[in-house]
Amino acid sequence: MHFDGSMRAMGMNPRRRTLLASLGTTALAVAAAPAWAQFRIEITGVGATQVPVTVVDFRDEGAAGTGIAAVVRANLQRSGLFRLVEPGAMPVPMDERSLPPLAEWKARGSDALVAGSVTRLVDGRFDVRYKLWDVVRGEELIGQRQTVVAGDLRLAAHRIADEIHQNLIGEPGVFSTRIAYVVQQGPRYQLLVTDADGENAQVALNSLEPIISPAWSPDGRQLAYVSFESRKAVVWVQDTATGGRRKLADFPGSNSAPAWSPDGQFVALALSRGGLTQVWRMPAAGGTPLRLTESRAIDTEPVYTADGRQIYFVSDRGGGPQVYRMSSEGGAAERVTFDGDYNISPAVSPDGRLLAYVSRVSGGFKLMTLDLTSGTVRGLTSTRDDESPSFAPNGRLIVYATRSEGRDVLMTSTLDGRIKTRLLTSGADVREPAWGPFGR
Repeated sequence: MHFDGSMRAMGMNPRRRTLLASLGTTALAVAAAPAWAQFRIEITGVGATQVPVTVVDFRDEGAAGTGIAAVVRANLQRSGLFRLVEPGAMPVPMDERSLPPLAEWKARGSDALVAGSVTRLVDGRFDVRYKLWDVVRGEELIGQRQTVVAGDLRLAAHRIADEIHQNLIGEPGVFSTRIAYVVQQGPRYQLLVTDADGENAQVALNSLEPIISPAWSPDGRQLAYVSFESRKAVVWVQDTATGGRRKLADFPGSNSAPAWSPDGQFVALALSRGGLTQVWRMPAAGGTPLRLTESRAIDTEPVYTADGRQIYFVSDRGGGPQVYRMSSEGGAAERVTFDGDYNISPAVSPDGRLLAYVSRVSGGFKLMTLDLTSGTVRGLTSTRDDESPSFAPNGRLIVYATRSEGRDVLMTSTLDGRIKTRLLTSGADVREPAWGPFGR
């Protein structure tokens, strides 16, 4: 959820968004995050249908210093779509050149088998190869290779997991995508960008003032976010590769809640120009904003649909905050959420069928989904302080922030809520996640 003056006016508890009167901001491109920002992963729950798969250790992967097979296994398990089958007494080690006894692997309960190798080349790069076998049909599905520098070995493993996902599920995986989020430790704030599993963290911004509402451009090359470094909410846009950044919106009043249009040409945002906060649209390159809502209420938290035709947003025009939608060109809006008297932080699935949002339930804040066709509402969590849902680009998972054991943490959940992954940090509060697009 984007906490600014608008949401505060709607009655949200400001406990988790305390604005500290401290100074100092630094933008960085690829500085490594400190150790406390690294994730441990806990996976809970059991999926209804899972593909049983075995991923054996890659030959010579130990010499590379990165457990390729372990990364692949963790990715597949975290998706909720795969069940790992241990090799047991089967003949290992093996690699992509092996002729595995597929009938024996089938007898062990595997439907698919993955094996590969890692070879260090004379120029210091690594040759990563693997094969995927369909154990049930007794045939090889794919065999591929990548040549990468040492720093990209984890990325190579994520891409392998994506290919496995694509071939066994029929949909692209999201393991090689990235997540942006905000970490707070004491008076320090950092905007971080990590792999989808929370590893390989890079610092986009250091600050002693709050950072909120990161939003990815459709091509993954830029991040928009809100920084309070000038003691007010200002929207910035930053290049994720170079660290170069520019102010997009620094108008009198509050500038908040940026959201990119799918074509990357515009950024919708909430501005309090001339009074109450309303939804506006600006050219992504900068320029004159165009007002999209004309209400006497607070309108905020805009988000585009994947086709760019509609914008969902939050408004209290009906007396309490609810999710509405309108044409992306503005005009009349229709109310979307009706269950409960307090619904905020909309996120629309890539296929446009599902709306994720946060609802106040029995005094707590819970992650909900609304089927936009049937109207079915589903609660996904048992926690009481959920925030900031964001869909994976394939629509299979949702990342969100919540509070557990006295800390703000990130979680991912499958759409049915059956399998959740807790991304834990040591000694820091983590919030405001935004899942990036496909492509690296």
